[in-house]
Amino acid sequence: MTSMCCLTGQGAVPVYDVHCHMLPGVDDGARTREMAIDMARMAAADGITHLACTPHIYPGLFENNADGIARALAAFRRLLEEQGVALELCHGADIQVVPELLGKLRSGAFPTINGSRYFLFEPPHHVPLVNFSRLVEDALSAGFVPVITHPERLSWLDTHYQEFLAAARAGAWMQITAGSLCGRFGSAPRYWAERMLDEGVVHLLATDAHNLRSRPPLLAEGRVAAARIVGSEEAYRLVVDRPALVWRDGDPDEVCRPPGLGAEARNRKERKRGLFSRLVTRGKLSA
Repeated sequence: MTSMCCLTGQGAVPVYDVHCHMLPGVDDGARTREMAIDMARMAAADGITHLACTPHIYPGLFENNADGIARALAAFRRLLEEQGVALELCHGADIQVVPELLGKLRSGAFPTINGSRYFLFEPPHHVPLVNFSRLVEDALSAGFVPVITHPERLSWLDTHYQEFLAAARAGAWMQITAGSLCGRFGSAPRYWAERMLDEGVVHLLATDAHNLRSRPPLLAEGRVAAARIVGSEEAYRLVVDRPALVWRDGDPDEVCRPPGLGAEARNRKERKRGLFSRLVTRGKLSA
C-alpha cells in the first residue's frame, strides 16, 4: 500500500483523473481548443497531475474510435506543451454498450485506459441495461476490467442497485463522480454516491469533466467530501493508488480493495457462486 502523504503543496504525490472529456471538438466535452486549454489549467491548479482523455464512444452520436482519439490526444498534448500546462496525458474512451463491444476491445478499435486491461463502461442513463451482469462477466472472462462510470447518476439505480453491488463483487470497478459528492448533480446522485462510499464498493473517484462551470475538472473537492465518509486513507486510494494501478495496467489484487468488498471475488469461480450485499438504511441527503 502506498504510504500516505500530502496531496497538495511541497512533496505532492501524483493525482489521477481517469475520466475526463477534455479533448476539444470530439464529443460533448470541450468545444474549442481554448476551452480545453482552460480546463487543463484548471485541472493542474486543482492538483491533478495525470489525466486520461476519455471521449464518448456512442454509435449514432459520437463515432469515435481508438485511432481518432489517439490522434486528437497527440495534437492536444502538443498544444498543452506550447502553453506550458503540465499534465501527463493518456487516452481511453467512455464506451456505451454496443453488440460488438468485446470484439472492438480485443481488436483495439475501442481504447482501454492507457492501453491497459481497464476500460470505461458507460451504462445508459435512463434505461435499465438488459443482461448487465452477463456483459460484466463476459468482459471479465475476456481479461478486461470494466470500470462502470458514474452509477450514482443513473436514474434506474434505485431499482437495480443489487446488480451494481454484484458487479463490484464480481470484479468490475465502480467510479463515482467527484461533483456528485458536492451536490453538483442534485440530491439523488449525492445520496447514492455517499451510500456507495459508505458501503465500501467504490474503487475510483474521477471528474467526468465536460466544461469549466457546471462540470469542471475538479477532483480535490470530491476527495475532501469522500474523506468525511471513508477517511483520508481510503480517499487517497480513490485518487492515487487505484487510478495509478489502472494507468500502469497493474493487477487488481495489487492494491487494497474497497472496504466493502473484502476478500470476495479472488477468482472467477467465486464470481459464479452467488453474491451478497449489505444494505445501509439512510435518509436521502439534500443537495
